[in-house]
Parts: sequence; C-alpha cells; structure tokens
Amino acid sequence: MGGLSAAFCGKSDFQTDLISLTQPSSCINHVLTISFDALLLIVFLYTVVSKKSSSKSSVSFRNISSLQLVSAIYNGVLGSVYLSLGVWVLEEKLRKTRSLLPLHWWILFLVHGLIWLVLGLTVSLKGHRFSRVPLRMLSILISLFAAITCGLSLFSTVVLRKKMSLKMFLDILSFFGSSLLLLCTYKGYKYEASDENDPLYKPLLDEPYSASSEKDTPFAKATFLSKFTFWWLNPLMKRGKEKTLEDEDIPKLRKDDRAESCYLVYKDIYDAQKQSNPSAQPSILRTMLLCHWREILISGCFALIKVVTISAGPILLKAFIKVAEGKESFEHERYVLVLTLFFTKIMESISQRQWYFRSRLIGLKIRSLLTAAVYKKQLRLSNSAKITHSSGEIMNYVTVDAYRIGEFPFWFHQIWTTSLQLCLAIVILFQSVGPATFAAMTVIVVTVLCNMPLAKLQHKFQSKLMVAQDERLKAMSEALVNMKVLKLYAWETHFKGVIDNLRAVEDKWLSAVQLRKAYNSFLFWSSPVLVSAATFGACYVLGVPLSSSNVFTFVATLRLVQDPVRTIPDVVGVFIQAKVAFARIVKFLEAPELENASVRVKFEADDINHSVCFKSANLSWDESTHKPTLRNVNLDVKKGDKIAICGEVGSGKSTLLAAVLGEVPIIEGAVKVHGSIAYVSQSAWIQTGSIRENILFGSALNTVRYRDTLERCSLVKDLELLPHGDLTEIGERGVNLSGGQKQRIQLARALYKDADIYLLDDPFSAVDAHTATSLFNEYVNGALSDKTVLLVTHQVDFLPA
Repeated sequence: MGGLSAAFCGKSDFQTDLISLTQPSSCINHVLTISFDALLLIVFLYTVVSKKSSSKSSVSFRNISSLQLVSAIYNGVLGSVYLSLGVWVLEEKLRKTRSLLPLHWWILFLVHGLIWLVLGLTVSLKGHRFSRVPLRMLSILISLFAAITCGLSLFSTVVLRKKMSLKMFLDILSFFGSSLLLLCTYKGYKYEASDENDPLYKPLLDEPYSASSEKDTPFAKATFLSKFTFWWLNPLMKRGKEKTLEDEDIPKLRKDDRAESCYLVYKDIYDAQKQSNPSAQPSILRTMLLCHWREILISGCFALIKVVTISAGPILLKAFIKVAEGKESFEHERYVLVLTLFFTKIMESISQRQWYFRSRLIGLKIRSLLTAAVYKKQLRLSNSAKITHSSGEIMNYVTVDAYRIGEFPFWFHQIWTTSLQLCLAIVILFQSVGPATFAAMTVIVVTVLCNMPLAKLQHKFQSKLMVAQDERLKAMSEALVNMKVLKLYAWETHFKGVIDNLRAVEDKWLSAVQLRKAYNSFLFWSSPVLVSAATFGACYVLGVPLSSSNVFTFVATLRLVQDPVRTIPDVVGVFIQAKVAFARIVKFLEAPELENASVRVKFEADDINHSVCFKSANLSWDESTHKPTLRNVNLDVKKGDKIAICGEVGSGKSTLLAAVLGEVPIIEGAVKVHGSIAYVSQSAWIQTGSIRENILFGSALNTVRYRDTLERCSLVKDLELLPHGDLTEIGERGVNLSGGQKQRIQLARALYKDADIYLLDDPFSAVDAHTATSLFNEYVNGALSDKTVLLVTHQVDFLPA
C-alpha cells in the first residue's frame, strides 16, 4: 500500500487531514477529484443504459437552442484545456525526469478533462436522447461536485491565504460550466405533448389561451441567451432611434405578467390555504411568497453572484500588485489574472442587470395582483367595512400603498446582500491590515446602533403621514365631487381652509419623515471617512506595517464597505414604507365581507314561475344590530308582474331593492331571486365617453333594438339637438347633460340590457311631468310589458286605482 501511494503521490506524504484536503495541490485532493469523476462516469453509464425508458419523460429535439450552444462551447473548451494541460504536464515530466511518477498530477488533468469533455458535450447537445430523471440527476451531481471543488479552492485562497494556482482557477470555471449544464437539463429542452394530459403537468390556471395575445411580446418568445443579454429589446431600440415611440410600439406584457393571471394565481393559492385550514385566516404575505418564491430565489442567486464577483476585485488587485512586484505564484499568472478579471466583471455586470430586472418584474406582478385584490375586495365589502374604509382611502391603497409594496422586491435582496458584502469586506480587510480591522468594525457597529432609534421614529412618523394623506385625499375628493354645491352655497373659502389645514398636518409629518431620512443619510455617508480614519489610526498604534499591496487592497475594499453602508438608509426607509403600506392593505383585505349565506339566493330550476320572493325577511344594513331596517317582509313576485313600491322618505324602499340585488344582509328569513337583473339607481351614474357607449355598456350594437330603445326612452329629440348625435362625448359624470337626460340614458342602458327583472328606484324624479308620463307608458307598460318590474316612485298618479 505504501508503494502504491508513493507511486501515485511521489515523495510527498499521503496526508489525509482536513487542511490537506482543502489544498488543491495536495494528493488527497486529487484522489477526491478522481473519485468524483469515477462516480460521475458510473451515473453517466446508468443514464445511457436507461435512455428512453419512459415516453413521457423523453425530450423532443427540434433544434439547438442558444443555451445548449453556449454550454457545449464553454464546457468543450474547458474539457479541452484540462486535457491539454494533462498532456503538457506529462510531456514536461518525461522531458525532465524521464519518468511517469508521480502519477497524480497528469492523471488528474487527463481523467478530469476527458470526463468533463464527454459529459459536457453529451448533456448539452444529446440530452434529448436520455430519460429526464437520470439526466437531471446527473446534472445535479455534476453541479454538486463542481461546487465542492470550487469551494475548496476559494477556501484555500481566501482563508488559508494560498497563492492562486491554475487548478484553482479551472475549478472556479468548472462551477460556471456545471451551472450551464444544469440550466440545459431544466430549461434547454421542451417535453413532449404527452405530458400535457398528465395531471402533474397541467397548468394551474386552465383557461383558454389565444396565440395572438402574445403576438407582439418579444420577451415571451425570447430564447435563454436573448433574455440573458436583453437582446430582445434591440428591435424596440432600433424603432426608437428611427421615430418617436408611441403606445402601440411598446410591447405587451406576457400572459403570466398580466394583472388577471397574477391575481388568479394568488386567489388559487389563497383559497387552497383556506380550505386546508378553514378555522384560521390565511396569511397574505405567505400567499404572495408562495406565488413568487421561484422568481425571488432566482433573483437572489443573481444577487449572490453579484456580491461574490464584486468582492473578488480587491483580491485580484492584491494579486496584480504582487505580480508587478515580481512575486508571481506560477508562470503566466499575469495572463490568468487578466482573464479572471475580465470574466469577473462580465459576470458582475450580467448578474446585476438580471437581479435588477427580475426584481422589478416581481414588483410589477405584486403591484398588479394587489391592485386587482383591492378592486375585488371593494365589491364584496360589508356595510360596516365601507364606513371604515372610505373611497379616498381605497384610492390610496391602490395608488400609494400597492406602489410602495411593488417597489420593495427591488430592495428585498439588499437586506441580506449588504450584510454579506460587509462580512466579505471585513474578511478581506483582516487579511490586509490584521487587528486594525476591529477598529473599522467598531465604527460600523456604532453607526448601525445610532441608526436604530432613528428608524423607529421614522416608522412612527411614516404611519402618521399615511393617515394624514388619507384625510387630505378624502376631503379633496369630496370637494371635487360636490364642487357644484360648493359654488352654489359659496363655501369655497371654508373648504379651502379645511384642505389647507389638512395639508399643513400632512406637511408636518412629511417634514418629520424627511428630516429623519436626512439624519440617516448624513450618518451613513460620513461613516466611510470615520472607518478609514479609525483603521489607519489603529494601524499606527498597533504597529501594523503598511505596504503597497495591503494599502491598495484596503482602499479598494473600503468601497465594498461604502456601498452597503450608504445603501442601509435607503433599505431601512423602503422597508419601513413597505411595512406600513402592507399593514394597511392587509387590514383592508381582511375586512368583513357580505356573507353569501346572508344575502339573496337564486331559485331552484322548478321555481322559474317566480321572479322574486321574500319570506319573513328581516333586513338590516348593520349585521350586528338588533333593530332591523325592514322587519317581517313577505313578498311574492311572479314572472311578468309589475309592482309599485310607495312610502315616505326613509321608509326603506331603496333598501328593499338593495336586498334583491344582494347588498343588504338578511338577519332572518330568506330572499330568493330568479333571472338576470337590471338596476336603475335614484341618482344617475354616467361614465366618461359617448352616449352610445353609455347605453351599450360593452354589449354588441343591434341597430333595430338600439333605435327602439332611444324611442322608448324619449331620447330621439335630445340627440337631434346634440352636435354629434349619440356619438357626442359626455364629460366626467355627465357634466354637460341635464339631470333628466342623464336619467333617461340610464333607463336606456337598462332597457338595452334585456334583463329578466328591472329594479327602478324613483326614475321619474328628475324629469318633467310630460316626459314622466311618456316614460311610464312607453317604457314601463310598453317595453317592459313581459318583464318583472319593481318600481319605487312617489308619483302615485301614474298608478291605476
């Protein structure tokens, strides 16, 4: 056994301790690498034997993608370098010593190069020939072994302060090559259509998909290399160079990035959590993380690569200085350092761009789903919750809070990358200036401790600022909506004073928040100067020698300290804003809703002769009250009936219609409805657009029915007076129409809908007596002759005796 170890390792002892294992030049390290290669060869042979064992796991191969091509070239060149190096070592040994001993150097390079060349080219170009599971297992093992050897090389260089050798450099390059192989097996191949029938591979959202929807979306059709280098943006850049970009020139979002898709994914996961544990309220934060954990993890990997590559700068600078002083670790080290610096900077740039882009994309998705969730929640709010959350506050949730939460993913990874970058910088500083590093650490810790009370104050003031913004926006919205009333009663000065006072309160808290931000910025921008002064002062006191290599390394490392330290105030500020905004949105999304069991239900199929039925119904806008708004209501409306509801002001006529709509909770009894509903409110609701758009309201235009609708609603003469007829644009909330015209447009919209049940809430109050009579005869008794009508009115003279 001793002779075998001597033949393999030479005169050096075959040491098996941990330190020797971490040294890439030791014999035990070479034995470990060759053992890894042997295991990879066994797994590769198993993959070859089991190829195409399952038709569902095979991969369809049409053409070579950019990712496969890059992986094949990179790993092929890397394997060839290993083989060439092994041949060169063997040739030099034979030329100098006329002997093959020791064996471990040239056998290592030849075996590792041959295995890497075969595996790299096979997995990159011929992976479609093998079963999916063994192929992925092989690529995972390759990545794992490459990560181990790369980690050992980095540990030997950074921690043990060993000189960078060519093998260490190749081990680091092997890690990137294994990552390309791993991406090839997971992203480089498309699986056969047979997988689509398997429930394991069915899409989460089973919705019809139109190929034309992504016709103008280059990002959706971009290859891996195009996404990696942002090549898909080039056509847009060329178009922008030729002419001014317009809305139709901007590419559409991918289907997965649209608000509808993001919200549906969020809703499915939220409902799944609710079903798994009905007694507990699902966590909205956990649901959002489950929606985007994969994207967050990928962007985190790019953030890690960026931090590692930027931290390698001072180490390479120190190596350059030593080479300039004539202290080369091996021949041609200068060329290796130049290539290493070149590839490091390329990886730093690419990883940073991918990190930022993917983080912004995650933020866009989160903002979209939160906006959709707030909108959907607003439609289901209970009456007590509507009192708590005003329209101005809900507008703030969408425009301010959702925006700030959408910005947070861009800063999310900064929370841990700043700490990691500081730790790496401290390790490099310790190698450069030794014990003087503790002085720098002391200044950094003191700076962070001084920031903590300022951060708490900023959080407090930010919360008060959001409340002040809600109050100011609520007052401004009410003033703008009711501006006509303010003008008529000459209340402009009073409301101006109210809004000015609210602005002053908002300005007070905004000044407090910005002042705390200024304190934070001053504290952290001055910290690098304090760190430098403390470190060089400690070097002078402790007698630490300062040479050109460690001084330049310290100056370069100081930049690594400056960036995270200067970023900390922004990270703290964004984190506080996002936390406050998220708490506000969660409070809104967890607000009570109208329970389906407490509102009206639909009739069964055998009760189609009845349209509306109230059975001993007690109705109340407040679910918790013991005094209902309407008590013991019994009403049976058959199909085609016309029911007039009369009564004093505040007697509950509109509440009865709201119960049919399902907007009023039912404390006792039942309310059943069969058929579609058209509702005409007491105050007309008009959207900005043309008169035709307001009447059609998204329905297809039927010229005959549309003309009949205009005649029934007495709108023909009004349209003749308008400059563009029914294509005349209506101002905001119908500002350029009279009250009677707006009410008749609303009646026309309901009639064109052709619903089964019509709920008319005092529709004749805004029109004159002649028009009211015409509407009652032509509209209620004529156009709605075969419809079920519930009419609330004070004009009882229309009603038959």
